[in-house]
Amino acid sequence: MIHLRHERPSLWHAGLAKDIEDLWEPWMREADRLLEDAALVESVYEAQGKRHPQSRSRGRAQTPAEVALRLLILKHVRNWSYDTLEREVRANLVYRAFTRIGDEKVPDAKTLARLGQVIGPEVIRNLHQRLMELARERGIVEGRRMRVDTTVVETNIHYPTDSSLLGDGARVLTRTMKKIEAKTGGLRKKIRDRMRTVKKRVMAIALATRQPGPQREERQRKQYAELLSVTRKILNQAQGVMEEVEHLAPRRRKRVRKVRETLELMAERVRQVVKQTKARIFQGITHFPGKIVSVFEPHTEIIRKGKA
Repeated sequence: MIHLRHERPSLWHAGLAKDIEDLWEPWMREADRLLEDAALVESVYEAQGKRHPQSRSRGRAQTPAEVALRLLILKHVRNWSYDTLEREVRANLVYRAFTRIGDEKVPDAKTLARLGQVIGPEVIRNLHQRLMELARERGIVEGRRMRVDTTVVETNIHYPTDSSLLGDGARVLTRTMKKIEAKTGGLRKKIRDRMRTVKKRVMAIALATRQPGPQREERQRKQYAELLSVTRKILNQAQGVMEEVEHLAPRRRKRVRKVRETLELMAERVRQVVKQTKARIFQGITHFPGKIVSVFEPHTEIIRKGKA
């Protein structure tokens, strides 16, 4: 069962409440006024109601929407973990007052984590937009500047060479097609494994790179041409598998729905790798639009630091 807020958020006498209010930080006062907005609390209430069909009327009482919203705001401002959030709110009367928990039980860390998952990124984005609208309306912020978080996180990828990317893509496509073949009980066209040829071409490119002499680039281009040819054959085979899956009986098609989506996604990435490899090796174009440096982490970008 879900409520918008606690019926009695505080049982403290007036003197203690006044002492606690004097300890509030300035941002808490501004945030407290903004968080009184009914639309903000209602959006969290609606998100909690989608957890189960009858969450609003049955089951044990959940954390009220107003409390959940204020707890998540406090966590974000303080940059705390859920464990730290639970401990600090339990031990601090000011935080209890700000989050409107009063003398009620503070949700444990696991419950808080589930609340964050239930509310989800879509609701959080809407909350941010609504908060900014209220802040501009009340003159708290002018809204003339936009601050962007430019923090980057290192991704775990191997050194991105065109040959290794083609090898990775060919391996994943072949493995995924074999999974589809096994789950469906067999396809009309048997999956042909070309990985032995791919590995030979990748190794030949690596050896040609290390060999000195004026013919090195010519040898590389020849090996890349053969590797691209094999990769295109694997892509064509993957396309044929996807088309065959679409014509399977509904029950068999349902078994491989997720695997087929993986195959389609990976095939799109491998096509991009084929295009950028062809452009670099045969046309000398190194700045290719939408360049991929990992088929597993396609969002990864190379940070140029000005080194040679």
